[in-house]
Amino acid sequence: MKYRFLSLIILLIFSYTSVKAQELLSEKNNFTHQDTLRGTITPERSWWDLTYYHLDIKVNPDEKYISGKNTIQYKVLENNSVMQIDLQSPLKITKVTQNRDTLQVIDDGNAHFIKLKSKQAIGSIQSLDVYYEGNPKEAIKAPWDGGFSWKKDTNGNHFVATSCQGLGASVWWPCKDHMYDEVDSMLISVNVPSKLMNVSNGRLRKVEQIGDTKTYSWFVDNPINNYGVNVNIGDYTHFSEVFDGQGGHLDMNYYVLKSNLEKAKKQFKDAPRMMKAFEHWFGQYPFYKDGFKLVEVPYLGMEHQSSVTYGNQYKQGYLGRDLSGTGWGLKFDFIIIHESGHEWFANNITYIDIADMWIHESFTNYSENLFVEYYYGKQAGAEYVIGTRKDIKNDRPIIGHYNVNKEGSGDMYPKGGNMLHTLRQLVKDDEKWRQILRGLNTTFYHQTVSTLQIENYLSEETGIDLTEFFNQYLRDIRIPTLEYSINKKELKYRWTNIVEGFDMPVQVVIDDKEQWLFPENDWKTLKLENNIVTFTVDKNFYIETKKL
Repeated sequence: MKYRFLSLIILLIFSYTSVKAQELLSEKNNFTHQDTLRGTITPERSWWDLTYYHLDIKVNPDEKYISGKNTIQYKVLENNSVMQIDLQSPLKITKVTQNRDTLQVIDDGNAHFIKLKSKQAIGSIQSLDVYYEGNPKEAIKAPWDGGFSWKKDTNGNHFVATSCQGLGASVWWPCKDHMYDEVDSMLISVNVPSKLMNVSNGRLRKVEQIGDTKTYSWFVDNPINNYGVNVNIGDYTHFSEVFDGQGGHLDMNYYVLKSNLEKAKKQFKDAPRMMKAFEHWFGQYPFYKDGFKLVEVPYLGMEHQSSVTYGNQYKQGYLGRDLSGTGWGLKFDFIIIHESGHEWFANNITYIDIADMWIHESFTNYSENLFVEYYYGKQAGAEYVIGTRKDIKNDRPIIGHYNVNKEGSGDMYPKGGNMLHTLRQLVKDDEKWRQILRGLNTTFYHQTVSTLQIENYLSEETGIDLTEFFNQYLRDIRIPTLEYSINKKELKYRWTNIVEGFDMPVQVVIDDKEQWLFPENDWKTLKLENNIVTFTVDKNFYIETKKL
């Protein structure tokens, strides 16, 4: 984990106040002790830095049962002898050992406090083993509720997968279940019945035959967030290709049910198209060491790092629908494009607190129209993102509640995408905007970040103080409204429905002539030589207009 900003970040998180497809947790305003344990960087978490996991488990699909252990390696940062490990009921920790000692575990709901016996010298590297077992929570409607999906394919074979964003990885394996600390590398060993295959993150290191079972071991050579780790079990077949990308030759592997092989070979042509477009907009794919995979699963899909899951039924758009209503959304497979976009925004740049989930979803929503623009032109991309405005609810702020594992409104998808599209108009330079997006992925490469870090970066790189801009779109539910009146040669205008200090300029067309207005809360007047016949506002700005 990159700790270079840890002290500052913790201070900011504790002091900072305030679906479309994936609104992950139910609306909630009363938070419990368990919410705080789950969402806070507790003293029992902050004193140690994750360096390595080896998750070694057996999955029994017939019994919907898992068992095994997680070896947790860490660096000691501060003096402490109590460690918080998270594991959600009905799974149970059966034993914890370190240096051959069995350790005492004090359970507090889903948080488990381990009392260490060995000296924890500052700067030393330590490890312990957490053994566990049980029937994990079953996902009823993955990926939104989280857990294990226990399904069968059309041939009656087990078809199993995990998904856990929001709810947390501790729904199926014991870990430090807070986003601020990403493990540096990880080995994932999963034992399954012989006729099935397990596909997880990273690269396949080895396959071992053990009686009538096989263990598949996958190694992740990059930092990875907890919810990005996955298990996918099925009667898979495999095909692959090599993409000549900005980081050299990238292995692109595809794992699909055998009965869907021919459909996948056709549909997955969108994968290299995605990679080409997003390397253009966002820079080099962040995980060349681990390769890229698309893996078929029995639910819609998810952005698991280097193991993107796919369940869009081999249809264009979102299960055959165009979410923008413009026609452009049927030019690509939504799940391949959207979930792969998360490799840059979610897996490379990761939020520290789920309250800042917009960092993942707004940029990735915006990536959809950038994909359209790359292949079909700037106007097409603009039409796509503008078309998604019909799904904006403005029900609650995009930023959620800090330190209790609570995300904001699902508007982080379409409203967030339109916010970024609006910001692009303020930059007034498309190449500069592209370099800003690429710069985000180099500046915050493999890091966890806060909203404040992203806001400050964008203000610095655009040269615009965006404080009120982000307060308006991230922390307020009102749509800025441009009120205006026309009296022959005079245009009067102002902003309403705004936060204090909001003064965003906006581009308009007056009698076929483009020009910028600089509205504020108070009325301004623009006098012209001729009578005003027509007046329109550039649709690329996410605002409302009201003629008086």
